[in-house]
Amino acid sequence: MNDNKISKNSIVAKFAVPISFLILFFLAANFTDCDLVTFWKRRSHLTDLVVDMIPPDFSYIQKILLPLFYTIQMSVTGTVLGIFFALVLSPFGAANLGFPAVIRRILRIVIQILRSFPALILALTATFLFGLGTFAGTFAITLYTFAIMTKLTYEDASAADVKAYQALRAMGVSKYVAYIHGILPEIIPGFLTNALYLLETNVRHSSILGYVGAGGIGLLLNEKISWLEYDKVGTILLMLFLTVCVIEYFSRYLAALIRKERTIKKEQARLLLLFLAALFLICTFTLSLPDFSRTSPQTLRNMFAGFLQPDWSFFFSAEKDGLGYLLLETVCIAFIGTVIGAIVSAPLAFLNTKRFVPAPVSFLFNLVIMVIRSVPFLVYGLIFIRVSGPGAFTGVLTLAVCSIGLLTKRFTEALDALDPRPYHALLAMGVRPLPAICHSVLPQLKPVFTSIILYRFDVNIREASVLGLVGAGGIGAPLIFSMNQYAWEKAGAIMLGLILFVWFIDMVSEKIGAGN
Repeated sequence: MNDNKISKNSIVAKFAVPISFLILFFLAANFTDCDLVTFWKRRSHLTDLVVDMIPPDFSYIQKILLPLFYTIQMSVTGTVLGIFFALVLSPFGAANLGFPAVIRRILRIVIQILRSFPALILALTATFLFGLGTFAGTFAITLYTFAIMTKLTYEDASAADVKAYQALRAMGVSKYVAYIHGILPEIIPGFLTNALYLLETNVRHSSILGYVGAGGIGLLLNEKISWLEYDKVGTILLMLFLTVCVIEYFSRYLAALIRKERTIKKEQARLLLLFLAALFLICTFTLSLPDFSRTSPQTLRNMFAGFLQPDWSFFFSAEKDGLGYLLLETVCIAFIGTVIGAIVSAPLAFLNTKRFVPAPVSFLFNLVIMVIRSVPFLVYGLIFIRVSGPGAFTGVLTLAVCSIGLLTKRFTEALDALDPRPYHALLAMGVRPLPAICHSVLPQLKPVFTSIILYRFDVNIREASVLGLVGAGGIGAPLIFSMNQYAWEKAGAIMLGLILFVWFIDMVSEKIGAGN
C-alpha cells in the first residue's frame, strides 16, 4: 500500500511541474492576446516590408558612417568603463571575502536598482542630467554594464575556491590584495568572456539610444522608419549587421586567447593591446561634452522629489491603466517571448555548430543568427506592429525573435563546450543521432540551458519594459511619457514598481536555478 502511494506521489510530482508550466503559458498567451492565425493571415505585410528594404540604398552609406561611429563609440567607452568599475567594486559584494556587511548590502542594493532599468531608460534619465548627445548615452551604457558585470563578478567570486585567498590573509595580506592574487586569477577568464558578450550587446543598445536623444544611429533609424524610407532602413540595418559580424569575429578571437585555445607571439600581443588601448582612447576623447546649460536645477529637484514621493494612487491602482496591470502585462510578454525563443533556439543551436552538422550548414545558420542578432529589438517592434497591430502580442513577437538570436548563440557556446565522448560512443554503437543527443547531450546541457534561459528572461523583463515606446504593450510607454512630460510622481511610482518587480523575479529565478 505504501509503495503504491509513493509511486503515485512520484508520478504526480513528475508531471506537476510541466503541467503547471503549460497552464501558465496558455494563461499568459491569452492575457497578451497571442493570435497566430491573424498573424499568419497578415504575413504579407511583413514580407512586403522586407522586400521594400531590398536592395538597400547604398548611396546613403556616407550619411550613416558618423552616427554609426557614435554608436560604436558609446559601446566601447561605456563597456570598458563599466567593466573597470565592476572589477574594482565587485569584491565588496562577495559574501565569502569578509568585507564589511554594510558595504556589501549597500552595493547589492545599488546594483539591484540599476539592473531594474534597461539602457534606454538610463539614457533618458541621463539626458536630463547631461543634456542630449553621446555623453548621456555613454553614461547610460556604463551604468548598465557596471550593474550586470558587478553582479556576475561577485557571484563568481562567491563561488570561487578561497583557499589561496585564506592563505594570503593568514600571511597578513590585506583583503583586497588577497582578492587580486587569490580570487581574480580564477574568475578572470569568465569575467573577460562576459565582458566581450556585453560589448556586442551594448552595440545593439547604443543603436537605439538616439530614440531618447542620447546619440548614435537610433535617431536616424527612427526617422527613416517613420518616413517609410525602407531602402535607407535596409542600408542602416546592413551596416549594423556588418558591425556585429566584425565584433563577433573579434570577440571569438579574443575569447580563444582567453581560454588559451589560441596563442600569439609577445610582439603580436603588444600590438593587440596597443590597438585596444588606442580604440578606447579615441572613442573616449572624442565624446561630446555634457551640456549643463540645458540642465535645470529645478527640474532635477522635481525629479528627485517625485522619486522620493511617488504617486501612490497609481502605484496601488487595480485598473487597466494602473501599475499592477501594466507590470503583469510586461512579465507575460517577457515570459511568452522567452519560452518561444527557447523552443526555437534549441534545435537551431545544434544546426549552428560544426559538432553536429557539416561546416557549410553551420556557417549558413551562423550567418542567419547573426542577421537576427544585429537588428535592435525596438526595430523588430516597429516591424511587427505592421503585422499584428499595437498591443502586447507585438511585444511577444519582438522578444521571441530577439531571444532566438541571443539564446541560439549561448546554446551553441554550451554545445561547443560539452564533453562529446558519450555522444560519439552511442553513435559508434549504432544509435541514431537524435536518440543519441537525447540520451547523451541533453542531460549534460539541462542545467546550463536552464541558467541561460533564466538569464534571458531577466533581460527580456527589462526590454519588455520599454517596448511600449513603439506600441508593443507593457510598462514602457507610461514610464517614458511620464518622464518626457515631467510627471515625476508617476515616473517614480513606475520605477519603484520596476525595482520591486525585478527583485521579486530575481528571487524566483534563483530558486528555480538552485533546483536545477
